[in-house]
Amino acid sequence: EFHAVHDVDRIVAEAENGSFCLKPRHRDFTTALVPGILEYSLSTGNPSYVAVDQGLLIKTAESVVVWVRHAVASDDLEKLKEVVGVQFAELEERERATRSAVSRLEADFARRFLKVREISHV
Repeated sequence: EFHAVHDVDRIVAEAENGSFCLKPRHRDFTTALVPGILEYSLSTGNPSYVAVDQGLLIKTAESVVVWVRHAVASDDLEKLKEVVGVQFAELEERERATRSAVSRLEADFARRFLKVREISHV
């Protein structure tokens, strides 16, 4: 989903080497983002928050673009914490089911491979 925000005065996010702050006249900048909270403040001074998964942030001239796999936005940090907890639990369950399916496929492949080897040695 694409979401454009205009007139941002400040962005605070976290990269592999720690958190950083971007302001409008900051030099061009590119970094990999780690899972965490991205905060931005509009010209009105009200902060907004986005929980982000790993991704990429690119600042060029007057534009900042952020690409992430998963993101949840809110103006209420406590509500964001609740929503993210539920969503990450759902993602974890899906990933666990995927790992289980892959393990079954690998085991089936190994059984079939051993069976083919046995037949070819007969």
